[in-house]
Amino acid sequence: MKDDNCIFCKIANGEIPSATVYEDERFRAILDMGPASKGHTLILPKEHFKDVCELDEEYASKVLQLGGKIGAAMKKSLGCTGFNLVQNNGTSAGQTVFHFHMHVIPRYDNGAPIVTWEPGSPDSEELKETAERIHAEL
Repeated sequence: MKDDNCIFCKIANGEIPSATVYEDERFRAILDMGPASKGHTLILPKEHFKDVCELDEEYASKVLQLGGKIGAAMKKSLGCTGFNLVQNNGTSAGQTVFHFHMHVIPRYDNGAPIVTWEPGSPDSEELKETAERIHAEL
């Protein structure tokens, strides 16, 4: 299924030109127009899924493998020393286009921090209660 009003559907299916680094029957991977670092790539399914919660098993089973493949190619071709795989779900998590996509962000020595957070320090009772609440919904 495709969404005629979705810009990522149009890019993934070749209706809008892009700097494509990879394509197969399920995905198109393109360079991000607002990159966090040189080579920042977006993996776009050719089918429309709003976010990871809607992603079907066929696509889910392939996207992480493709992220690793692209990241390894970046290390060889761009000389990055690592990469992040980032996938945002919902506005509060930073999702701005509601078509599932995964970022592959090359990381370079002495590069700017991209994905960071301050570690919390919950006590064991809070961890136990939180785990139980999540488990109950699975």
